[in-house]
Amino acid sequence: MQALLDAIANLPIPTDAQRVFHGRGGMHPGCEQWTLDAFPPVWVLTSFQPATDAELAAIDAALKARWAELNPGVPLNWVYQYRFEARAETRLMAGSVPEPHVVSENGARFAVHLLRGLNHGFFLDMAEGRRWVRAQMAARPRQKVLNLFAYTCSFSVVALLGGARQVTNMDMADGALAIGKRNHLLNGINGGAGFLPHDIFASWGKITRGGPYDLVVLDPPSYQKGSFVAEKDYARLMRRLPDLLAPGGHALLCLNSPKLGVAFLQDQMQTLAPGLQFVERLPNPPAFVDVSADRALKVLVYKAPD
Repeated sequence: MQALLDAIANLPIPTDAQRVFHGRGGMHPGCEQWTLDAFPPVWVLTSFQPATDAELAAIDAALKARWAELNPGVPLNWVYQYRFEARAETRLMAGSVPEPHVVSENGARFAVHLLRGLNHGFFLDMAEGRRWVRAQMAARPRQKVLNLFAYTCSFSVVALLGGARQVTNMDMADGALAIGKRNHLLNGINGGAGFLPHDIFASWGKITRGGPYDLVVLDPPSYQKGSFVAEKDYARLMRRLPDLLAPGGHALLCLNSPKLGVAFLQDQMQTLAPGLQFVERLPNPPAFVDVSADRALKVLVYKAPD
């Protein structure tokens, strides 16, 4: 655990939401269970194995000592989450969590919820994907975007901030889309976005009629019982891409599964959508460095023929 304590001792004052320690990447032997994130003004410590009271006490002391150096007299706010399988136990360890709680990334604002649920409403590892989407929209404004598995619609927000003409957000979780609508309002976006709380696999007619699209974003869960299993369901998305994309349009394929490498996506794309050209794999944020590129988040860009 020493690498985590050393990282805490050198923490900066965060402004944007970001990861500051990524033990899961395997770069810090003995710390594989730990991650530490900043959701200003709150720190979130996550463990993927049970933590002892002594470990939590040591981390608490380290956080308090560093925070007293950075912000004398300002209360420390931190949350601990223990993740196991598809569940999580979360508890407030010190201070408080704002309600509502809004964080920023590159000037965009997003609502988060740290004390309920497995996820917090905003995935920090997708920062480069959001940067790429915003840059693509700025380079050629007025594009039409399809955002599948939209969750809380961060891709939609940055696309519209970048200059997109229209974004269609689709996700089965109506509650997540409700947060997505709020995220648009937080950024002064009052139009241009549609929100469809539908099962994607039962809605291809509606999706196709809304096209073609200049950009299709695919960011599904790697495993969600009853709705999506990457090994068998990702192919069902890939084979639709040629009919959804406008000439010269792009597809952004995302996969966050340590069990499935880059070849899983590239081999199937070669078979199911051979007309689409592989452009690049986007880098992950530096904080998410991993001993295995195949195990880390994969974000691939493909392009339809002109």
